[in-house]
Amino acid sequence: MRISMLQHNSLPEQHQNQLSLIFSSLKLSQLLRTAGIRKSYGISSFVVFQIIFQLVFQGRNLFRLLEGSRAESLPGKDVVYRFLNDSRYNWRRFYQLLSLKIVGSFEKLTSAQRIRVFIVDDSVMDRERSKKVELLARVFDHVSGRFVRGYTLLTLGWSDGFSFAPLDFTLMSSAKAKNRLCEMREDLDKRSVGYKRRMEAMIPKPDAVVQMLERALKAGFSADYVLMDSWFTHAPLLQKLRDKELHVIGMVKELKQRYLFEGESLSLRELYARVPKNSKAEILGSVRVHTPSGLALKIVFVQNRNNRREWLAILTTDLSLENAEIVRIYGMRWSIETFFKMAKSHLKLGTEFQGRSFDMMISHTSIVFSRYLILEWERRENNDERSLGGLFYLFADEVMDLDLKTAIRQLMAFVLNLLPNKPENNESLSQLHKWIAELPSYIRALFAQLGCES
Repeated sequence: MRISMLQHNSLPEQHQNQLSLIFSSLKLSQLLRTAGIRKSYGISSFVVFQIIFQLVFQGRNLFRLLEGSRAESLPGKDVVYRFLNDSRYNWRRFYQLLSLKIVGSFEKLTSAQRIRVFIVDDSVMDRERSKKVELLARVFDHVSGRFVRGYTLLTLGWSDGFSFAPLDFTLMSSAKAKNRLCEMREDLDKRSVGYKRRMEAMIPKPDAVVQMLERALKAGFSADYVLMDSWFTHAPLLQKLRDKELHVIGMVKELKQRYLFEGESLSLRELYARVPKNSKAEILGSVRVHTPSGLALKIVFVQNRNNRREWLAILTTDLSLENAEIVRIYGMRWSIETFFKMAKSHLKLGTEFQGRSFDMMISHTSIVFSRYLILEWERRENNDERSLGGLFYLFADEVMDLDLKTAIRQLMAFVLNLLPNKPENNESLSQLHKWIAELPSYIRALFAQLGCES
């Protein structure tokens, strides 16, 4: 046991050169300065960023690190907390530059004919034991089906079916004042980035989705489709995205929305009853409809493999797509679930620091996203032979897409999360373990343990 502990504690020193090489290759110091994340005196912001970034790989928190043998060579706790709490630092600008650089490297390895997608989803960052955290709110957790204290992490990602890259996030409080347990501080400069992020936290979620996509397109990201689950596929948001010439593919469930079909206004279940079905196939059938506002949609009905009496529905605004292609592309959405699981279970999202300021929540979330993005970049560089250059194209074809059977299976696993009294679902865990197994060996060795939390 003692030998194992000694070996683990020496891991950061063994791999310091590799991590330094990564930081140098991506020019993180330059990106921090461009985003205005700099200090006028003392230890540089880049050094503080490196210390925080590497904490999770050392298997310890900041307190344990500063109590260790290297404490004299490290900045004090106050230096780290001032760094995380600064409302002037433009963390969104830093992260956008980093993701643009990494996604650009993925694009060079991907065929021009390959489908790229934006993925929108949210996840709850609970702070159940907190009382005085800025903009803390009662938010609805659609997994547990109850309200919890915390925030909603609305995330925009990009994927080419092989790599997933989180591009942007909005840490949502609540648009309703009665649901906010703490309000924002009043002494904040309204010209600061921190003030703008706080105001953004209180806008309606559909508006935040549109703003994130606008920023992504303006920055230079591109994709063929926007993927989303049933919490977002409502007619007003679909119309706003079509106005920006973005096609949507998303799951839809039976709610109050109505669809116009052959002159009638029908619910989703009534629409399903009208569709000619192929009961022996996993894709039961499809139908073209319009929303009350006139937006044309195609809805595909697929068999629920876990309950043959039930069906699922996926809609798209791109009427030219075949049914199987719609299901295949929607299967790419699952990568954001793997990202959330990795970020929370291994990268300490929402648990590494317990500060009370909203600025700390933003800065630490940005650092956690940076950890995942850099790990994904290393995984791609380590596993994709196309990173060798033109020699690869003489011997290999492009990375294969998910086949229809795999896409349907992943879709069914996702739906289990929406059901009350759902059975244990191991799909996300198996994909997460696969993702971790593809990381370079020296990075896998940096984690204290690789057992997923429940």
